[in-house]
Amino acid sequence: MDDKSEISLIFSILSKTHQPTMLEQLGQLTFTPFQLLVATLLSARSKDSTVIPIVKEMFGKYPNPKDFIDIDIKILEKMIFKIGFYRVKARNIQKLSKILLEQFQGVVPDTLEGMTSLPGVGRKTANCMLNQVFHKPAIAVDIHVHRISNRLGWVKTKSPEETEIALQKIVPYDEWIKVNSLLVDHGQRICNPINPRCGICSIRRHCVFGKKENKFN
Repeated sequence: MDDKSEISLIFSILSKTHQPTMLEQLGQLTFTPFQLLVATLLSARSKDSTVIPIVKEMFGKYPNPKDFIDIDIKILEKMIFKIGFYRVKARNIQKLSKILLEQFQGVVPDTLEGMTSLPGVGRKTANCMLNQVFHKPAIAVDIHVHRISNRLGWVKTKSPEETEIALQKIVPYDEWIKVNSLLVDHGQRICNPINPRCGICSIRRHCVFGKKENKFN
């Protein structure tokens, strides 16, 4: 079996037990691209279970970019204070809201370059948006995707940026959209950073790390 066929097989296995990530959950509701962008920005280094109820309440009161320009920064900070780096994120939300209105007519750009020009929006966030919201082929690499790709033996990389480039070369183009959602879910529930649950992992037989470590926890 060649590398691309094995990757497709692994995706097929993971899809059977896949549980929607935060962006997938919110995307099934009536959230706008702007709201999904802000939610993704807020999710960095924060748990989905913390972010989801906060953004649902926040967007119920302040749904549009203009709302975040007019709001007092202290009120915004108070709404998101349970989220990591809430002060920095609050200021980035205000800044990107202003830029969206002034430079993009209030519409979230559907390009990597456009989104990464916004405060607080890096490649991972932009690629998640391209992938899940705009349905464009993109590989969003966060700590889960980076860790699991290396453990599986697909890549040997030291940074998410290197992993993104490496995965683009080996993952079938029509399956780029699956990388983040499947591996993030697997990383959150099974392939933990410390003490991964290899004993119940459905793809262990395909994993270099799992076979080497011989873990059954």
